[in-house]
Amino acid sequence: MTSADLAGIKVGDDIPAVVVGAINLSPNSFYAESYVKTPEGALRKALEMIEGGAGIIDIGAMSTAPRTKPISERTERQRLIRTVKFLCKEIDAPISVDTQRASIAEEAISAGAQVVNDVSGLKADERMAGIISRLGCSAIIMACKNKPGDAKTIEEVIGALKESLKICEREKIDLQKIVIDPGIGFGKGTKWDLHILSNLEKLSILKRPIYVAVSRKTLIGEVLGLKNPADRLFGSLGATVIALLKGARIIRTHDPKETLQAIRVAEAIMRTKV
Repeated sequence: MTSADLAGIKVGDDIPAVVVGAINLSPNSFYAESYVKTPEGALRKALEMIEGGAGIIDIGAMSTAPRTKPISERTERQRLIRTVKFLCKEIDAPISVDTQRASIAEEAISAGAQVVNDVSGLKADERMAGIISRLGCSAIIMACKNKPGDAKTIEEVIGALKESLKICEREKIDLQKIVIDPGIGFGKGTKWDLHILSNLEKLSILKRPIYVAVSRKTLIGEVLGLKNPADRLFGSLGATVIALLKGARIIRTHDPKETLQAIRVAEAIMRTKV
C-alpha cells in the first residue's frame, strides 16, 4: 500500500481522500474569491473550509499563474509569515505553505506551518531540500523540469518527479512524508492537462500518494467555454472525481465542502462490492 504522513494526516491507498483548502494572499490570484487581504480574512476563510471538511489549509503569497511576475522575497515574507503565525494560534488543522524559496519555507515552518508545497519540485532553490530534511516537515513536490508547467507529457511528469525524489533521497528526506503533484495548469495548455489527468494512474510507479489541484483552473474553463473562474465549480468537481478514479488521494481545492461531497460519493461507489 502506498501511503504517507502529511503533517500527521495519513494519505494514500485504501484511506479516504483528504481535501486541502486553498487560500491566496496574492492579489494576482487567478481566482479572486480565494484572495484574502489580512490574517483575519484568512482565518474566516480557513474556518469555513475546515467546517466544510478541509483537512489541511494551503496558503500561498505569490501567484504562480502564467505571465504573473514574481514578487520579491521581502513581499512574500511580509504577506505569508504573519498570516501563518496568526492562523497557527487559531486553528488545529495543519498549514501548508506554497513557496519555492527555502528561506520563506524555513521561517514558515518555524512559525508553525507543517507542510512545504514546492511547485518547482525542490529545484528552484537548492537549499529547499536540505531545510525540509533538517526540519523534518512534510512536503508536496510538483512535476517540474526547469520551471513550473514545463512537464507536459506523462513521461515528462514521471521523469521530473523521479528527479525530485532522487533529491529527497540525496538529502535524506523521509519519503513517507512526501506526496507528488503532476502539476495541472501553469500554462502548459489544456491538451496537456487533459492528457496528464487521463494518464494519472501511471504515476503509481513512483509509489507516492498523488496530490491533484484542478480547482477552477483554465482547463475547466476551456473545456466548458467559461472565462470566469467563478463559474467553474461543477466542471472542477467532474475533473476531481476522474482524478480520484485515476489514483489521486489528496485534492487541493477552493471549495472543500462541495469537493468532499463529490469525493465521498465516488469513494462509496468505488468500494461497493455485491
